Amino acid sequence: MTVPASPRDLLDLSGRVLVVTGAGGGIGSGIVNRLVATGAKVVAHTRSSSTDHLFDLDGNPVSSLRADLTSPDGPAYVVDSTLEKFGRLDGLVNNAGTQSVVPFNEITDEIWSQTMDINLTAVHRLTHLASTAMRSRGSGGSIVHIASIEAHHPTEVHGHYATSKAALVMLARAAALSYGRSGIRVNTVSPGLITRPGLDEDWPDGVERWKEAAPLTRLGTPDDVGDACVFLCSDLSRWITGIDLVVDGGVLTRPTW
Repeated sequence: MTVPASPRDLLDLSGRVLVVTGAGGGIGSGIVNRLVATGAKVVAHTRSSSTDHLFDLDGNPVSSLRADLTSPDGPAYVVDSTLEKFGRLDGLVNNAGTQSVVPFNEITDEIWSQTMDINLTAVHRLTHLASTAMRSRGSGGSIVHIASIEAHHPTEVHGHYATSKAALVMLARAAALSYGRSGIRVNTVSPGLITRPGLDEDWPDGVERWKEAAPLTRLGTPDDVGDACVFLCSDLSRWITGIDLVVDGGVLTRPTW
């Protein structure tokens, strides 16, 4: 591929079309806004939440759509609608997910299935459909899955969630192996604890423990995750595929024994 000489040019996503799922929440909004700042045209997906807050920036080129990604038709609707509107698809960020707090020995079949349906099966379907659209144009593309540091280090009441995210990391590696010859890169981003309104009040002891454990001494922000996605969707990462980019302020450097 021909690569522009300037790193500034490599971060310019003008003319590219990217889909971000789960765009209504804090992390999803951060991803959308950071991608928009690079000039990309972004399709923001939600299941039911509003995306009105994504249209605050002047000239913000964001389109929104709603779909249930656990439905077999939901992922196809997202990809088909994007192609119908823009005629192309250059990138996909699979951010939609679910997390519930359940002790491992209390995880029911229903809870397990719901977690895997949205965190893994829907991502697999979207990855397949998006890669098919990218290959049809012959221009390659970038797919990013939002995993979690729990893919590497589970917590006691998130066993089902951690399992789904660990599988997501391997899904990206397997897809990277399969799609690389078509110029399609597939990677994951694994965030640590990301701040949100009310988190300090809801979980003050956990926030303090995190800050104490993190070498960089703070929680992450949606922009921190968004910038990692910008990097992996841009030509700056043109020779990077099948990796898990951990964005956790260094927490995973801590020994657990």
